[in-house]
Amino acid sequence: MVVCVLVLRHLTNSALPAFSPGAAGAGLLFSALTAVQAAPQDRDEDSWHQERDSYYRGDSWRARFFERVRQDLDHVQGVAFSGADKDRIVETEHQLDDLQRKMAEGRYDGPELDETIGALGSVVADNRLSRRDRDMLTDDLNRMRDYREHHENWR
Repeated sequence: MVVCVLVLRHLTNSALPAFSPGAAGAGLLFSALTAVQAAPQDRDEDSWHQERDSYYRGDSWRARFFERVRQDLDHVQGVAFSGADKDRIVETEHQLDDLQRKMAEGRYDGPELDETIGALGSVVADNRLSRRDRDMLTDDLNRMRDYREHHENWR
């Protein structure tokens, strides 16, 4: 820190205030407060993933599976970086909307399902995700592939 202040003072040729222990203390206090604020967010993440895990106990989840995939994408979108990461999520949501619309009409559309699986695969492969969110979407991806293979028996 002292070196940075000296370099800045030299480069700007101005009288910057000298390094003080108070500035270091303020930095430590800020770091501690930031860590305390992160703790509730971690608990929220834990409750999200715990609720999701309990959703998949038993077999009743199959009837509303694609709605759950949408909720998972919405969750990830809420913590996603901007730009290409969000664009991939939005594209996957559009694909999922098209697929759900056809399924609500009683039509199975294999190519549409393949496109949705591909879009979700891109999110899993290319987005900057936490390990838990990547695992969650990978689970969704695997369940979609299972649906593709066994849709005629899926209930």
